[in-house]
Amino acid sequence: MPGVVKDCSVFINDVREASQTFSKGNFGYPLSGGGLELDLVEAAFLLQLDRLEILHGKKPMAFNEFFDYASRKVRDFAIKYLVFKDLRERGFIVKPESGSFDLRVYPRGMSPSKSPPLYMVCAVSERSALNINEFMDEIAQSEDRGKQLLYGVVDEEGDLTYYKMAILDPEGKVSPTQRVSPVCGNLVGDRIFVFDTEGGEALRNEAFYGKNVQGVLQLSLIEGCYLMGTGELTVTGKGGKEMTRDELVTLGRKTQDEFDLRLRAYEDLRGRGLVVKTGFKYGTHFRVYEASPDECHARYLVHAVPASTVAMWPDISRTVRLSGGVKKQILFCRISNEVEYLEFKWFRP
Repeated sequence: MPGVVKDCSVFINDVREASQTFSKGNFGYPLSGGGLELDLVEAAFLLQLDRLEILHGKKPMAFNEFFDYASRKVRDFAIKYLVFKDLRERGFIVKPESGSFDLRVYPRGMSPSKSPPLYMVCAVSERSALNINEFMDEIAQSEDRGKQLLYGVVDEEGDLTYYKMAILDPEGKVSPTQRVSPVCGNLVGDRIFVFDTEGGEALRNEAFYGKNVQGVLQLSLIEGCYLMGTGELTVTGKGGKEMTRDELVTLGRKTQDEFDLRLRAYEDLRGRGLVVKTGFKYGTHFRVYEASPDECHARYLVHAVPASTVAMWPDISRTVRLSGGVKKQILFCRISNEVEYLEFKWFRP
């Protein structure tokens, strides 16, 4: 069937051919008078299947010629085309989208006239960067429309990996009761030791703070700052002088990277009834439990990031693959005026 390329569209003017193309695959957009307008990615897909001939002027275009033409007209056309083609071959009806998204995808077996879209898709290269602020806007837009957000990431060999994105609101079952009298701890290096066995056991039993080492409770600086903030801990430093919380926070900033970010995330997670432990062995800031660590495995791995973070897809891929390998959900804790949790999850459409 013949189609004529004009700017960023291909037009099928033959009424019969236009009707068949639309009815058999939901390609294009019907025009008044019976014609059909195809987006360039739809036209390229049909051209590669030998279901469409595309004329530029009066001359037929080979697939490589049309692909080159479309790539000059549409930014990242090759990436969008590969994602479109993959989803169509998986049995989905896929329509090009404008604005923040590249494609909208309908449930298998359903057409746009019978169902709303299931996914809003962003097609990106593995070499592209992900701006967390823009990503948050895309999630909000997709959720406002009742859709799920997918990223289709194309690697340098043309293979695809899909990631499902969502904002989560994690909650736990551990709600500590604040102690009337604080426990005394001693700062040794960058750790706090509670030598008072009864006091240490009280903190440990209350909400699983720290780690018991032969009857001595060892707390991290993060835990110490948090407990000082709730009035449950006092800390003695060098020379037997009692420290203020600000002094302990200052020490944390001097000795540890991203201390303020991690402390903000820790405080929020604890406030949600979650038990928070270091995630060092997993390459993240925290591992997080919904209940007692003695009775369940950590459900989440949490990494705190500033709102302005720009991440590269290979880094995200490594993190997501790791979390899947240890059967945990990876959450990025976005720190701004608010604290929000973003889930990146490998997904097969």
